Amino acid sequence: MIDTNDLRRGVYIVLDGVLMEVLEQQHHKPGKGGAMVRTKLRNLKSGATFEKTLNAGIKVPVADLEEIKVQYMYREGTNYVFMNMGNYEQIPLTPEYLGDKTKYLKDGMEIHLLLHEGNPVGIELPFNVNLKVTETPPGVKGDTASGGGKTATLETGAVVTVPFFINAGDIVVIDTRSGQYLERA
Repeated sequence: MIDTNDLRRGVYIVLDGVLMEVLEQQHHKPGKGGAMVRTKLRNLKSGATFEKTLNAGIKVPVADLEEIKVQYMYREGTNYVFMNMGNYEQIPLTPEYLGDKTKYLKDGMEIHLLLHEGNPVGIELPFNVNLKVTETPPGVKGDTASGGGKTATLETGAVVTVPFFINAGDIVVIDTRSGQYLERA
């Protein structure tokens, strides 16, 4: 069980007998009445995303998940293929299982596959990944690290905001939880 105040992005819970992934959460204290936790959840069975408001301070069941170490191999059609590092079995997953985490997958990356009752439900990425900038407008002389930013396309297709001094070809560190630029590698 987990307190609704402790819900965070990436936590898997069971609501009304259905496995859900917490995509977003926000604690809300109205002027009258008790506090609430507004959540954005993804139903792992249907893939549907919806918002649900829960009372703060109540307990909800945490999903019983098993983690196995896998390596991202390649993309085949719409599926992403992973290899179990224990028995070398290949596991294809559809984008519905992965959500927006596909923006940070690189060939050969080792991650954890999450299983619920023997069935894959998602992946757990490292908190930070190093990705190469493939396209960004050139910086202008006089731009500084502290003065705003520009958009950059990364090798995986993800688009992030980076400081003006970052150029195409640079390797940057990205936080996979928020999708934000952290530093130049």
